[in-house]
This record gives sequence, C-alpha cells and structure tokens, in this order.
Amino acid sequence: MQQAVKVVGIGGSSRPGSTAERGLRVVLAEAARLGADVSLIAGADLVMPLYDPRAASPEPRARRMLAAIAGADGVVLASPAYHGTVPGLLKNALDHIEQLRDDERPYLTGRAVGCLAVGQGWQGAVTTLATLRDVVHALRGWPTPLGVALNSATAGFTASGECDDPHIQRQLNEVAAQVVEFGEAHRALRAAAPTARAAVPTSLTALQAR
Repeated sequence: MQQAVKVVGIGGSSRPGSTAERGLRVVLAEAARLGADVSLIAGADLVMPLYDPRAASPEPRARRMLAAIAGADGVVLASPAYHGTVPGLLKNALDHIEQLRDDERPYLTGRAVGCLAVGQGWQGAVTTLATLRDVVHALRGWPTPLGVALNSATAGFTASGECDDPHIQRQLNEVAAQVVEFGEAHRALRAAAPTARAAVPTSLTALQAR
C-alpha cells in the first residue's frame, strides 16, 4: 500500500491559537482529509535561538523542524503580518533551513509550499503573502498556484475551526489540495527517476545510430 504523503505546517505566532495558526490548522485538516500525514510546528515550537551558521548543531526545536521538513512531501507556511512583512520569529525559523543545504533534497527542493498570510487589513496581508512566496522561491520550493491573504478585520474562525468567510475557507481547502496533489505527483516522479535515468543512455545510443 502506498504510503501517505507527509505535509508539515509551520507558522503562526508565539501566541497559541493565533489567527494565522488557526488558518494553518484548517489547511492541515483538509490535507489530512485528503489522505496526507500532517504535523504542525507553531507557537512555542517556533521560539528558537537566532540562526547562527557557525553553530555546530541546531538546538532541539530547530532539529525537530528540520527533520519534519526533510521528511516532508509538502509544506504549508502561515504568517501574521508584522509591519508589512513576516515576523522575525518565523523568518528566523526559516533561516534554519540553511542546515538542509547538503540534504538529498536541499532546502525545500521538490516540495510544494502553500502560503497563508494574515493581517488586520488587506495591505499587510498581501505584502506578507508576497514575501512568503519570495522566500519559498529562494529556498528552491514550489509555491502553490494559490496563496491566501486573510483580512482578520473581515474574517475569522468559528468554534469548530472553520473560517467564517466561505470564500476564504474554499481557498484554504484548495491550497491543501494543491500541496497534496503536488506531493503525490512528485513522489511518483522520484520513484520512477531511476528507471528514467537508466533509459537515457539507450535513447542516446539509438539517436546517435541514426
């Protein structure tokens, strides 16, 4: 039986149950409904020492996050908007991904990354979403076609955990679907890669013989 794709959610703020974290939980819940194995790194899990490239080994919370990313097929990032961009707490956590530079899949290579940004107004949410997508590109990840900007002045979450704006709820569900779909497709591609590589010399020989 095929193993479920693994999706890790990273984000929110140091405040447990923040709006960004609740949005992240919606995406992960939908990914789980679609068959993914999901995990969450949020709140106190994000409180790490400032990234220092000279450090011999990351501290335990950073190691846990890096292990989750290294084993993941997809990632979801959620950020509150702090003065028009991502807060230092989340940026510092993402800086630790530099430790995966020598991994088999360096940084976020080969992973779809869904992005969600929350602001008390549209301007901060939109600029923060753009920043998240830029960071994902820099880390060699694949931002999903759809990213979500949530204005907390007009949308929130119900006691059951769903967004009270049906349009935003559908967008969050679609981000989950895109992350899971890409994860499944890329896992299949990696599984087929040895066969594909083995066929290349034969194909080249046939072309040269023409």
